Amino acid sequence: MLRLVVMQKESVALVDEAMQSNRIVGLLLSKENPAESHPSKENLNVIGTSALIMKMAKNQDNHAQILVQGISRFKVKRYIGQEPHLKAEVAYVQEPQSKQYDDETEALMNNLLDLLGHIAELSPGMPKEISAMAKSIKEPGTLADMVASTINSSIEEKQKILELTDVKARLKEVSRHANHQLHILELGTKIQSQVKGDMEKSQREYYLRQQLKAIREELGESDEPQVEVEEYRTKIESKNLPEEARKEAKRELARLQRMHPSSAEYTVATTYLDWITALPWHETTQDNLDIAAARQVLDKDHYGLEKAKKRVIEYLAVRKLKEDSKGPILCLVGPPGTGKTSLGASIARAMGRKFHRISLGGVRDEAEIRGHRRTYVGALPGRIIQALRRTETRNPLLMLDEIDKVGSDFRGDPSSALLEVLDPEQNYSFLDHYIDVPFDLSKVMFITTANILDTIPPALRDRMEVISLPGYTMDEKIKIANRYLIPRQRSEHGLKADQIRFTKAALKSIIQGYTREAGLRNLEREIASVCRGVAAKIAQDELQQVSIGVDEVTEYLGPARMTPEARSRMLTPGVAMGLAWTPTGGELLFIEATAMKGSNKLTLTGQLGDVMKESAVAALSFIRANAKQFKIDEAFFETHDIHVHVPAGAIPKDGPSAGVTMLTALASLMTGRTIRKDLAMTGEITLRGQVLPVGGIKEKVLAAHRAGIKTIILPADNEKDLQEVPLKVHDTIQFHPVRAMTDVLKLALVGEKERSK
Repeated sequence: MLRLVVMQKESVALVDEAMQSNRIVGLLLSKENPAESHPSKENLNVIGTSALIMKMAKNQDNHAQILVQGISRFKVKRYIGQEPHLKAEVAYVQEPQSKQYDDETEALMNNLLDLLGHIAELSPGMPKEISAMAKSIKEPGTLADMVASTINSSIEEKQKILELTDVKARLKEVSRHANHQLHILELGTKIQSQVKGDMEKSQREYYLRQQLKAIREELGESDEPQVEVEEYRTKIESKNLPEEARKEAKRELARLQRMHPSSAEYTVATTYLDWITALPWHETTQDNLDIAAARQVLDKDHYGLEKAKKRVIEYLAVRKLKEDSKGPILCLVGPPGTGKTSLGASIARAMGRKFHRISLGGVRDEAEIRGHRRTYVGALPGRIIQALRRTETRNPLLMLDEIDKVGSDFRGDPSSALLEVLDPEQNYSFLDHYIDVPFDLSKVMFITTANILDTIPPALRDRMEVISLPGYTMDEKIKIANRYLIPRQRSEHGLKADQIRFTKAALKSIIQGYTREAGLRNLEREIASVCRGVAAKIAQDELQQVSIGVDEVTEYLGPARMTPEARSRMLTPGVAMGLAWTPTGGELLFIEATAMKGSNKLTLTGQLGDVMKESAVAALSFIRANAKQFKIDEAFFETHDIHVHVPAGAIPKDGPSAGVTMLTALASLMTGRTIRKDLAMTGEITLRGQVLPVGGIKEKVLAAHRAGIKTIILPADNEKDLQEVPLKVHDTIQFHPVRAMTDVLKLALVGEKERSK
């Protein structure tokens, strides 16, 4: 049963017409605003309820009060009239009727009945006999509808339940809402009992405090709470708060003045006043607009990273010419260990701004960004406002680290809150739920970091200027190690410059034999291990100084953990070497193919994703279609099974860029010709044998360079991406841009040995 008040003229006409016929009307909910008086047809849900008018009465304003009972679901097929009221052609939604239901349905019904029983016990306004009434319902759909109408949920949630025609799905959704309401009721009961105990305690405290107050008055001591109020009043007046913040602070101060110090709200009010008077509403630091000095700082702290440095210098130049320019939103993207976080600190130092890092990895609560409302126990502002208080300035450099690892759950989506934070056109009036007054973030320079862009929502990614940090070459790593890593580790392990020295050959040995990364973290760890070993020997007077060569590297780090893979794997036909992109940088990707007697079956192993599987099927189809061109016996496919394997089976792999490599491996297998040992390739293929462009070219090329690859085949449309590759890499690698697979095979296959049958 549902009571409704009908006020619109056309709706009253509908009720009058229904009362003169069968008393049945159709009820539809507005999509955007359920309380909207005159929603358009486009703004109405298509699923509604037919209802029987049980009672109707009118008042002197010709408003109708009706009592309706739902009959059945219906779906609007089309609207057929607007006057004197909305008319539509509908189709009733039929539910399956059966006396027997499976075990899952029965379990869902029993669970829902238990939940309703608990809710009825904890809800004072709910009739206790409602549980008995529900137990008499044998139809699962009817039971779900009855419970949905009983529990406390929003109109939108009930509309969602109404639209579920599958009985099991409806039972599950209603159970979810019932669980939520039961949880709320249990918390309410717990809080009520706690409050009762607190009230008894506070009454006793109040009596004692009144006695203490009387004693202090006799002794002529000051009233501490009043002193505290006056201190806050002085802070508010001296802080020069914005008008809206001033009003809110004075309102909270007036509340504080009326409170007793022993009340819980007193602490809440004082904490809020502490926050609002401590924020840097007008305080700023002076930007260092000396371009040459800023460039010197950046070059001193970081080797390379020219693209990022250039962008910062450009911003400073613009600031020098236009003081009110808004801060950029930079996103530094690259593998771990490429210096993203440390670069942010260097930029702050070069600009003369205070720096604060906010780690967003694993954050799932929107309140971490926007803060908690003061009604919650232990409420605090979000991390942005907290950072501003710590830096004590309204124009710091805030680094939002690991923005690609932000999650979401029932507490909200933090990335949605970041949309306002990272938009210079909106963040001038950022509203933190705790502070509850706008704060201007337009002077803040935000820099975000990420390992990958794919997990960042498109709307958020659109607000940022992406700067890629793909990784370092061998020469760059050696220079960075000598300039930064070795001095830092020497200092941390108590060693002097003349006590330990690394040769260039030793650093090459560590990079090639003990690390496999685009960044520098593992390299620094291995350098630290050598330093620890040397420090131990010096402390025991076993040596005074040492020059670390290749032999010493093996002594302190053990045998090399990384060995060159290319030549050892490329000895037999059917093995091809591709290039892959990963969140940690570029990697070599070996693809192995073999054939055995069978009946034209294709087996794919190595934890491949759907796209990669499709690439393998497309490659095999192309070879079969062009078997004559490649001098492959067409009967081979009917008498053999093909197995394609991508090693490192524990690592998931996906993407289209392995298509060229898969096709080359299959061609090598079926022709009996091996593939060049120093050759790697990447590219997507089509069934017609075209080679399409792929992403991550720079990262892939750097991975090939680290592995000693001399030749790379890549799509012709990716040739423009080679401009970002360092010139030194260009000198050591020969690039072959191609557009067709026939060109790939001409370059890749060597020898004329026929495949043994």
